[in-house]
Amino acid sequence: MVNPGYRHFKGEDWVDPTPPPASLPHVDEVGVTGAPLKSASYFIGSLCKEYNEDFMLCKNEDRNPEHCLKEGRKVTRCAINALQKIQSQCLDEFRAHWTCLDNKNQEFGQCREPEKAYNACLFKAFGWKKDVPFAPTNKPQIHERTPLA
Repeated sequence: MVNPGYRHFKGEDWVDPTPPPASLPHVDEVGVTGAPLKSASYFIGSLCKEYNEDFMLCKNEDRNPEHCLKEGRKVTRCAINALQKIQSQCLDEFRAHWTCLDNKNQEFGQCREPEKAYNACLFKAFGWKKDVPFAPTNKPQIHERTPLA
């Protein structure tokens, strides 16, 4: 983990001194900050739904964090894979959207214009669909609505 700037870390990189168990396969960190994760969240949620559900079921079985490390690693790998796909085809649109989120207090409603271009790119490149959870079924999704004139 890179130094987040706290005084007690004195500028050096911080590495957790407790290595994971050798029985666990290595997985890289996702490696992005909150804004890119939020920008990709609906697509990661859709693409990684099965892994996320397995992880949550595992967590309900046993609250011991070590019990679900393998399932957690699958979720992490899936998120990394989704982000790599997004960046491979729609990097400019992705960057414009997450930069807007970063500059607008992480509010989706403030970033609808870059979101439209970003969604359009992903829909065209991969045929992905974006469903906002718990949205009314009798109305268009929020990202598909046209503003009132």
